[in-house]
Amino acid sequence: MHKKISLALALLVMLASGYGIYAATAWPWKAALFPLAIGVPLFAMALAEALWVVLGSTPLPSEGAELAAHSPGRAVLVGGAWMVAFFFAIILLGFPIAVPLFMLLYLRLQGGEGWVISIVITAAVFGVFYGLFDALLHLPFPAGLLFSWLGAA
Repeated sequence: MHKKISLALALLVMLASGYGIYAATAWPWKAALFPLAIGVPLFAMALAEALWVVLGSTPLPSEGAELAAHSPGRAVLVGGAWMVAFFFAIILLGFPIAVPLFMLLYLRLQGGEGWVISIVITAAVFGVFYGLFDALLHLPFPAGLLFSWLGAA
């Protein structure tokens, strides 16, 4: 049953992102850049998931899978808490600070990654974020409320 749901979701995401890519190709380049930058990787990941479900074998349950099976409510609460924390970080600090800070903390605390890999991935995410939105698209992000309250904005 799990494989059918995963395959259906992957196909649905492929359909939606494929339509987004197709629709964006008729737009001016600057307007189409963001949907294409999101749609192409999303389509590729959904395709990989669909192929994995169709061609892959059933994985052996790992310790993490057993833990999630015993406490699905806890996993939902933890995931929800991370999303709420990210939301408030965006409001208080603004996107340019909240995105790399969240990435670093999530990788280190929730993902259990080491400092080196956490910092490297965070730097890469910051580079893509800055390169795409600030350097290429020149999109201004409002300062977070904390900076406004302190008069630094």
